[in-house]
Amino acid sequence: MTAISDRFEKLAQNQECALIPFITAGDPDLATTAAALQILDQNGADIIELGIPYSDPLADGPVIQAAATRALERGINFDQVLEMLQATTPSLRSPIVLLTYYNPILHRGIDKFLQDVAAAGVSGLVVPDLPLEEAATLLEPASKMGIDVILLIAPTSSPERIEAIARYSRGFIYLVSVTGVTGVRTKVENRVSDLLKQIRNVTEKPVAVGFGISQPAQALQVKEWGADAAIVGSAFVKLLAEGTPEQGLSAIAEFCQSLKSAITTTDNSTNTHSNQEK
Repeated sequence: MTAISDRFEKLAQNQECALIPFITAGDPDLATTAAALQILDQNGADIIELGIPYSDPLADGPVIQAAATRALERGINFDQVLEMLQATTPSLRSPIVLLTYYNPILHRGIDKFLQDVAAAGVSGLVVPDLPLEEAATLLEPASKMGIDVILLIAPTSSPERIEAIARYSRGFIYLVSVTGVTGVRTKVENRVSDLLKQIRNVTEKPVAVGFGISQPAQALQVKEWGADAAIVGSAFVKLLAEGTPEQGLSAIAEFCQSLKSAITTTDNSTNTHSNQEK
């Protein structure tokens, strides 16, 4: 069993929904990224998704694109991120999932890439531009190294494609809540509820909903619709980029706690009230 599967199994035993925060590596700097990973781990994160800065992030909205641009302009590169992770992951409870695009993997070489991320303590990969038809080239060697390759289902995916993606995805299934890029949105599309039911008809694998979740009430909504995890990205990236690094770290700690509290409590009125205050 992989680290991610083990985490979901333990959460399921307690009927608990997972929280998966996302941050961008190197924004504002790698020391802050390392501190952020530890703070998220200590304040409610169950799995943490870490974005590798890339010059052409097709799936990312303006907040995450800007963070990646700032990191690249400061000279942050993949080897530096791996070095930071190697020093940080041994102290983390939460498995780390890297979000990266396919070209950097091919450029490094699939086997070398997998060896390097495994040595850095990475448990999973999300590759937004990896077509299902080519996924086997990464899935098979990654599986041998205990790394889960998590595939994405879009709102426009056909029933046949949903079934195929559910069959091949490892660790969990990433359900994209909207057509388009990541970003803060005021509500979660109602069709997510129907998509979750559709996925449940073809697999028992955990399903995480991402893209657009930015408030505790939204995280609670996807949990009530049957999601096993809520992925929150742009809101964390934005908070971490505001003010000094210390202020950003304090802000994400508080935000992480509020999100986890929303999806673990059974008092819905309390969740709504606390969200209105925020």
